[in-house]
Amino acid sequence: MCGIVGYLGNEEKKEILLDGLQELEYRGYDSAGIAVIEGDKLNQFKAIGKLENLREKTKNYHTEGFGISIGHTRWATHGKPTELNAHPHLGAYSYVVHNGIIENYQELKVELQNDGVNFLSQTDTETIVHLFEKNHKTNTNVFSAFEETIQRLDGAYATLLITEADPDTIYFAKNGSPMLIGFNGDDVYFASSDTPIIGKATEVYYLEDGEYGYAKQGEVKLFDANGKKSFTKQALTTDKVSAQKDGYRFFMEKEIYEQSRVMTDTMIGRVLDESIAFDEIDTALFDSIKAIKICACGTSYHSALTSAYLFERIAKVRCDIEIASEFRYKEPLLTKDTLFITISQSGETADTLEALKMAKRAGLKSLSICNVDNSSIVRESDAAILTRAGIEKGVASTKAFATQTMVLWMLTLYMGQERNTISKEVLKTEIDAMLHAPKALIVTDELHAKLHRLSKRYLHGHGFFFIGRDIFFPLALEGALKLKEISYLHAEGYPAGEMKHGPIALADSELFTIALMPKTMHYDKIKSNVEELSARDATILAISPEPFELADDFVQTQYSSHPMVEFFEMMVVTQLLALEISVRLGNDVDMPRNLAKSVTVE
Repeated sequence: MCGIVGYLGNEEKKEILLDGLQELEYRGYDSAGIAVIEGDKLNQFKAIGKLENLREKTKNYHTEGFGISIGHTRWATHGKPTELNAHPHLGAYSYVVHNGIIENYQELKVELQNDGVNFLSQTDTETIVHLFEKNHKTNTNVFSAFEETIQRLDGAYATLLITEADPDTIYFAKNGSPMLIGFNGDDVYFASSDTPIIGKATEVYYLEDGEYGYAKQGEVKLFDANGKKSFTKQALTTDKVSAQKDGYRFFMEKEIYEQSRVMTDTMIGRVLDESIAFDEIDTALFDSIKAIKICACGTSYHSALTSAYLFERIAKVRCDIEIASEFRYKEPLLTKDTLFITISQSGETADTLEALKMAKRAGLKSLSICNVDNSSIVRESDAAILTRAGIEKGVASTKAFATQTMVLWMLTLYMGQERNTISKEVLKTEIDAMLHAPKALIVTDELHAKLHRLSKRYLHGHGFFFIGRDIFFPLALEGALKLKEISYLHAEGYPAGEMKHGPIALADSELFTIALMPKTMHYDKIKSNVEELSARDATILAISPEPFELADDFVQTQYSSHPMVEFFEMMVVTQLLALEISVRLGNDVDMPRNLAKSVTVE
């Protein structure tokens, strides 16, 4: 999840680009860069780390007169955060910036390398600029060469290209990743969202998937698969915070809705037709490994608990889960045949980082699952898998949990295939289920409206029980945590089969039970557990594909083909329920009291 800006006009271009990137820095901050063409002068600057490093690098650079310019702030998906991997990427005479993932970049890269092209970066983006210049050699019409390039790209992309072959024009294309065009007189702006151009442009056009074209001073031409098309501009909002939320009330709400898309980003290039691939892992990491120990906190701990069922059931490897803050002080037994995995959204979680250092001192191999490249935990680990969730601004984690769980599921299959503990038939079944997961994460208007209506019934009482079995027990823990974090109501996650061993004493009409009742896993068992609660007058909200006659409220899910697909669909329901209860209580959803996004203290 990265940020793009572009500007064509007579104003000072460096400042427009840097100010625009500042507004987009929440989308990525492992590197940034700009490129400007004024007349026959092409200048470019890149810097790793936060945008202030690029500002320092360009402090003596100024532009004047008409020119074209593009800029980018990066959140790494292919390649580490280095200046070579930072955008814009350079060909022989052209520059490109790009958001998204080019799924067929490996195929294109091999083709270009066979033609003698030398690649400088590890990124998928660099293929775009080299492919364009290859096409331009045989087609001197620059726009036609750009069209040919776009037609070869598979995947999600928003891209801007400038070239010395046509130094007055910015070429653009959009498919999957967001991009818009802003207008103010003859000046033209491009950006990934409204905020970089608020106060600069007065009108805007939001590009649709499959649209592409070019911009010259005072002129924008738009095309799609059917050829040239007209478009209608609209007035640009003046509220920057609202613009960052893309029309959603809260960042948390926006991030819940984003989960379907970011899950696809997490899987791209990794979930293949018949296998799982992690380019970032050397298979030697698993040599002599007989067990896994996962260490994490909070939401990340819940994703780890979920994966323990999968590692042991599917990959046939022992998996122990540790709460990082406890692990540090229990004098744990650490043996070198154990792979030590840490999970953290930020990569700066203090307890988890210290646990990792303990494991390293004991000589264990280490792997981190993280959302932030170049973070402390990633740097400390022998290997790392990025979740590709993009920046998560809501303190209560949603899409980070979803993508962590998906990465762990993929890692389970990867270990199984590398260790030959999983059959081809099982692997294919699991991959087919994975490919359905993004659909299960789609939030429909009907679902959100129903949970909004239901939420008004759950604003009182003496507490909530979220109950589930197997992988749905960690999901119950996570559902309860989400509700606690933002509503400040007491909630517990519990294994459904354990209710009779004490907690059922709390059951009465003021105890709200959120029952996760998947059809694919232990349905009759959990149904019996819920019936026990209902018999003691507990208020039941059942979440299931199967109608439950004793439920006071019922949310019907759509998918019942695989437990993990049901898991992700039910996850969305619990997130939205917590959100809507919190909204009705008048709480600050994005910044709940007493909490911080990155816990960097013990």
